[in-house]
Amino acid sequence: MEEEDRIEESSRVRLRGRTFSGGGVNESRWVDGSEVDSESPPLSLFDDNEAKEGYGSLRRRLVKKPKRVDSFDVEAMEIAGAHGHHPKDISTWRTLALAFQTLGVVYGDMGTSPLYVFSDVFSKVKIESEVDILGALSLVMYTIALLPLVKYVFVVLKANDNGEGGTFALYSLICRYAKVNMLPNRQPADEQISSFRLKLPTPELERALSIKETLERRSSLKTLLLLLVLMGTSMVIGDGILTPAISVMSAVSGLQGAVKGFDTSGYFSFALMENRGIRHPPYDSIVSSLPYAAVVVFSIVILVALFSIQQFGTSKVGFSFAPALALWFFSLGSIGIYNLVKYDITVIKAVNPAYIYFFFKKNSKDAWSALGGCILCITGAEAMFADLGHFSVPAIQIAFTFVVFPCLLLAYMGQAAFLMKYPESSDRIFYDSVPESLFWPVFVIATLAAMIASQAMISATFSCVKQSMALGCFPRMKIIHTSRKLMGQIYIPVINWFLMIMCVVVVSIFRSTTDIANAYGIAEVGVMLVTTTLVTLVMLLIWQTNLFMALCFPLVFGSIELIYFSAVLSKVLEGGWLPLVFASFFLSVMYIWNYGSVLKYQSEVREKISMDFMLELGSTLGTVRTPGIGLLYNELVHGIPSIFGQFLLSLPAIHSTIVFVCIKYVPIPVVPQEERFLFRRVCPKDYHMFRCIARYGYKDIRKEDHHAFEQLLVQSLENFLRKEAQELALESGLQEMDLDSVSVSSRDYSTRDVPDNEELKVPLMLGTRSEEAETSNSEAASAALPSSIMSSEIDPSLEYELSALQEAIDSGFTYFLAHGDVRAKKNSFFLKKLVINYLYAFLRRNCRAGAANMSVPHMNILQVGMTYMV
Repeated sequence: MEEEDRIEESSRVRLRGRTFSGGGVNESRWVDGSEVDSESPPLSLFDDNEAKEGYGSLRRRLVKKPKRVDSFDVEAMEIAGAHGHHPKDISTWRTLALAFQTLGVVYGDMGTSPLYVFSDVFSKVKIESEVDILGALSLVMYTIALLPLVKYVFVVLKANDNGEGGTFALYSLICRYAKVNMLPNRQPADEQISSFRLKLPTPELERALSIKETLERRSSLKTLLLLLVLMGTSMVIGDGILTPAISVMSAVSGLQGAVKGFDTSGYFSFALMENRGIRHPPYDSIVSSLPYAAVVVFSIVILVALFSIQQFGTSKVGFSFAPALALWFFSLGSIGIYNLVKYDITVIKAVNPAYIYFFFKKNSKDAWSALGGCILCITGAEAMFADLGHFSVPAIQIAFTFVVFPCLLLAYMGQAAFLMKYPESSDRIFYDSVPESLFWPVFVIATLAAMIASQAMISATFSCVKQSMALGCFPRMKIIHTSRKLMGQIYIPVINWFLMIMCVVVVSIFRSTTDIANAYGIAEVGVMLVTTTLVTLVMLLIWQTNLFMALCFPLVFGSIELIYFSAVLSKVLEGGWLPLVFASFFLSVMYIWNYGSVLKYQSEVREKISMDFMLELGSTLGTVRTPGIGLLYNELVHGIPSIFGQFLLSLPAIHSTIVFVCIKYVPIPVVPQEERFLFRRVCPKDYHMFRCIARYGYKDIRKEDHHAFEQLLVQSLENFLRKEAQELALESGLQEMDLDSVSVSSRDYSTRDVPDNEELKVPLMLGTRSEEAETSNSEAASAALPSSIMSSEIDPSLEYELSALQEAIDSGFTYFLAHGDVRAKKNSFFLKKLVINYLYAFLRRNCRAGAANMSVPHMNILQVGMTYMV
């Protein structure tokens, strides 16, 4: 087994097991050091029959397994059962309103594809007969019908993570059902978060359990899965570069032949149109064109302006997106119908897939090459899944099925009908097919639609990078929240300017939408292949779909995508190398950062301070304890970090209350605010040391300043202390009672027949249990307890601890941070030294600093340097 799979919490501590009367349970357990400072499930689960037994069920919750009262999540205990964080039913009108809004956010990219699809297809295949036109049209129609409609609308959208979509959402969903995360910081308490919604595979389905065990056992499969996800994410970021470039340039290229000087090839567009007998706007004039300059320069100006306004956010102009795109789709459909009726309505016969066969039979290799242009008709299909978190599944399904799909089909059929009469106009088919009187209005709408499509992809790139950062796969960067209401509205300055520079470089180098389209196809199909693979895994592991149906999904859609992928790969030398370079760059950055972070975490686990050493130091910790609260930030979820020892050696005194704070991201979109903190006690009571794990989802935004964070932390700590005292009083009172008078079968509280990890095989939160049953059980249990146990008097030790905590609060907070350096061991192989000592070190030096990333005040920081040898 690999090293990362062998990492365990080291220091072993002998604990005396408590003796319980009844059922013959009298045991002394060997536990490791992590259990002294770890999270045990606060409540043992019981079935419906046990829920009716009042006091007996409450007793079993305490006796079924020797319970650690200093190890539970107070906030989740009190609130998770009372708040069902399930989406509310959305009314029909609300769904229709959301469907309208999706037009401006989700479908801008796909909606602008008619600008360049046929131009690219017929640059590979010359139009010689109607078979070429009808075959290409049939390919486009069935590509849109099979991939976006059937695959995404009816299958992939259902594989969402609590309403969130995208590559990392699929990965986090898989991480919840199988422990495949490379960072080993998962805890059983995480499964109590109400939005976790864990429903593990049933034991009857051995196939799902076998897949789960195989993924968890083999570290090579974990790495392969991570690389697959990172590759898909890299392709999405590549889309963020190519989408603005091809969309804006395609829209601006409409000025070729319409306005003097706008040409990228140096030829007279007007003269070319005259020679071919193609009609043109009446205001064209013959002048010298500026070679290569006009369209390129105008596109660059628009791109620079587009990226420059990102810092202001999109919330203010968001309302105009949907109406503009709705007008665009209406224009596409209307112009398509006009061209169908005016030129050749018989192109409708392209619904016969036989024309695809005739197309390939006639053009053979050229037809296969033309697939690279055909795939552009579904650019942005991945956005239907990636942007799911902002809308709902029915809204996206309605918008595509009833608006986007028919309008796109009409647009392509109208262009095909125009080509049946003017086959020479394929280079500029979209604008040539527009009626003369509508040229300028359509041009303005097309340019606006291209900018909106670019805006949506840029925002999606920001969200994608943020999710990668949350899951430990991207260096920390500054994130600016541009909206107070919409948490998805973010702006990342470094990524924004990088995208702008790359877009300008792409437009300047390629100067042609055909070459950019060659690059665009590889990125698009690559993301689709990753999604197909991950959704297949979700079908087998989580949905437990019939094996035949689960295999049909990758066989059908994966085969189609592989055919397209083979076609676009043939364009590597013609521009297809660009997304491969982008993807390789971002993949390297993300994997190096994840690899270094995992090694650093494993090093911290190995070097953590043992509990025996802490007990030897005593409650004074070998130094002077002064009033105040020290918040020590670290990444460990178990044990005491070694950096704490450095502070003890470096400082003449230490605070009276120490809280080890761990900012942890769990594989769910959002963690409810009331379930944010997980508290536990570290060492005996007189040490006044606690661990606080602040849990965030990958879509959560840490908006609170340090004052709000301190207030929430202190409130949660006080609740923890009160709850701990109540549980101790309750447990000690139960031990004094005569348990023989209660009729309970020994199997309910015996631990001999139940494996220690039995609780981990079922959900730790039972969402189906009604709140009324819970309330009645607790009331019945309370009635059965003696009044001495339920006394409302404050425990003197609790009163003392609360007063000590208040004194520490009045003295103020101090933040302890580690300025860590990560170095490879001397006996490491050369590649590891290169990656850790140079590449990972470079990323750590240039990423966002810990103080800024954790939102802590600079005036109250104490830092100690430390080197981790990995």
